[in-house]
Amino acid sequence: MNNISTTTLKMIRNFDVAPERVFDAWLNPEMMRKWFFTLEGTNKVTQNNPQVGGTWEIVDHREGKDYRAIGEYLEIDPPKKIVFTFKMPQFSELEDMITVELKELQQGCEMTFTQVIHVPHEENWTESDIEKALGEWHDSTEHGWNLMFMGLKELLETGKISYKG
Repeated sequence: MNNISTTTLKMIRNFDVAPERVFDAWLNPEMMRKWFFTLEGTNKVTQNNPQVGGTWEIVDHREGKDYRAIGEYLEIDPPKKIVFTFKMPQFSELEDMITVELKELQQGCEMTFTQVIHVPHEENWTESDIEKALGEWHDSTEHGWNLMFMGLKELLETGKISYKG
């Protein structure tokens, strides 16, 4: 087994909607398939069992390939906190841990997103090799989430989603 280092990505976003709405967007499959590692047009599978010990799965079809993301829910405290694992088995057996915390504000809510990213490295890597890899993983992960959170914000605030309740 290769050595593994971790880096932590933290992002804070504000939404002009109640925390319940944002919470729902993370756990409701109808919502998830519109923004969470996938888009409605490219989504093949969205399923989840949102309880502690339950699992989730997303399959997105891009450029002729299927990308599968899976994980397990570790903590669910509506509408304040969700903790779950994340991995893409075709790339790595390493699991990341994601925490989503929501706080009600005077207007809307604040979401604090934290991901502990596991980065594999070779035996012979130097400290600076490792630092560089951690930085690249951190930045590319942040870039990906940034795009997703922009989509999420738009969905929640412009009402482009019709809730099927």
